[in-house]
This record gives sequence, structure tokens and C-alpha cells, in this order.
Amino acid sequence: MAEVDFERALERMFARAPDVGDAESFADRVQRRLDRGWAARRLLIGSAGVVGGVIGASQLIMSNLFSRAEAASSESARVLTTGVRQIAPQADWLFSRPAGVETIWVAAGLAVLALGFVLTRIIEEI
Repeated sequence: MAEVDFERALERMFARAPDVGDAESFADRVQRRLDRGWAARRLLIGSAGVVGGVIGASQLIMSNLFSRAEAASSESARVLTTGVRQIAPQADWLFSRPAGVETIWVAAGLAVLALGFVLTRIIEEI
């Protein structure tokens, strides 16, 4: 039983932090140091972001990514248009609307946007 009493006495002693006379001045000094370095951190992070953005943009420009994307886009648009034309006789009601094919593109774009929202929601939950 002596061990249980000793453990309870230790728990009581360590449950309350001892009062330190200069605790408030110590907290003020730490807060001033944190505040002083914040401007430098913000400047450093911002400049690193700008440098990274410039490097990334130059890499995209130098790799002809935009011309490749344009070629891929025109090829995929051609394939999709061919596929839609093959489906068109079966879905006359879809193309009888005033917008026609544009309606499909808008619906596809909205579906991709909704998928993006769902993906960001899933990432936020994880």
C-alpha cells in the first residue's frame, strides 16, 4: 500500500506546475522572437515561390508542352467528334436541341468540375 500512496503523492506534485517568477517575461521574449522572424519567413517563402514558378514556367515553355497539348487536344477532339457523329443517328433527340454538340461539351465539362470537387472533398477528409 505504501507504493500506491507514494504514486498518488507524486501525481499530486506533478499535476500542478510550479510557479516561476519570470514566466511572463520569458513568454514575452519568445513571442518577440517569433514575431521578428515572421517577416523574414514570409519574404523567404514568397521569393522561393516566385523562383519556383519562374523555373517551372521556363521548363514548360522549353519543352514545347503547349504545342504538344494543342496537338493532342485537336486529335482527341477529332476522335470525340467522330464518335459523336456515329452515335448521332441513335440519339436524334439529343441533337435536336438548339445547342447540339455544345450541350455535350458543357455537360462533360461540368462532370469534370464535379469530379474535381469530389476529389478535393475526399482529400480534405483524409
